[in-house]
Amino acid sequence: MTSRQKSAPPREYDDLQAAISERYESLSKRLRDIARFAMDNPSIIALETIANIAITANVQPSAIIRFAQALGYTGFSEMQRVFQLHVAKQSASYKERIRSEIAQEVMSDSNIPSSLLHQFCEANIVSLKHLENGIDSKSLETAVQLIHDADHVYIMAQRRSFPVANYLHYMLSHLDCRSHVLDGSGGLLNEQAQCMTSNDLLIAISFFPYAEETVEIVTRAREKGVSCIGISDSDLSPVNAAAHAHFRIHDAEVHQFRSLSATMVVAQVLATSLAFENEKNAC
Repeated sequence: MTSRQKSAPPREYDDLQAAISERYESLSKRLRDIARFAMDNPSIIALETIANIAITANVQPSAIIRFAQALGYTGFSEMQRVFQLHVAKQSASYKERIRSEIAQEVMSDSNIPSSLLHQFCEANIVSLKHLENGIDSKSLETAVQLIHDADHVYIMAQRRSFPVANYLHYMLSHLDCRSHVLDGSGGLLNEQAQCMTSNDLLIAISFFPYAEETVEIVTRAREKGVSCIGISDSDLSPVNAAAHAHFRIHDAEVHQFRSLSATMVVAQVLATSLAFENEKNAC
């Protein structure tokens, strides 16, 4: 490796991928394992601490540092920033694609109810297609198992996310799941959250700008060792970043009104999958 390469490691994710491919065969077996893990799990590299990554990848933290240095970085944090930018851009471009596709449908008579109906339907079709193609099957499986294994399931959502919490609670309650919505009735949100234990599960739902109450409950859950499922719009969301399973969802937006269709579908899938899981275990 030349001194120029050492002083100028890749700053763009595509360049980083190319550098890994180019140098892959020259790496040790352990560093090749890390390279494969990093390319297969960019969100984990972007969001987790080096200690957690090492546990998940079954390597030593020092090996991850050596991997970063082999690519010309001074250390892991410098390389991680490239992954973080990639994850953030991926999320932003996903949103922009939904907006640009529906924007083509806006006509001069866009305020006519029938035209608005068409626009909302088209936008939601696009959003659901993105959901279908982008959902992580492993996250779904993990989330269903977390719900199944939990003593109690607590659901936290505020503002526009609140209908999803109530709907999910409704469905889970019909499946003999001890489900509770943390709604803060009577100003008792802290008291409600205090009931969570390490045997329970928190499902947190929030979209930008993230509700402070939801972020606070997620933080408290983490401190108490409560498992968490995050439903949000970015891998870098404070709701998703600390979750044991998380979903990045971009609902349709028309005339600054955001739909909940894709988020509701995820809630339906989780509840229906739990029903099948319960039936399987009952056999």
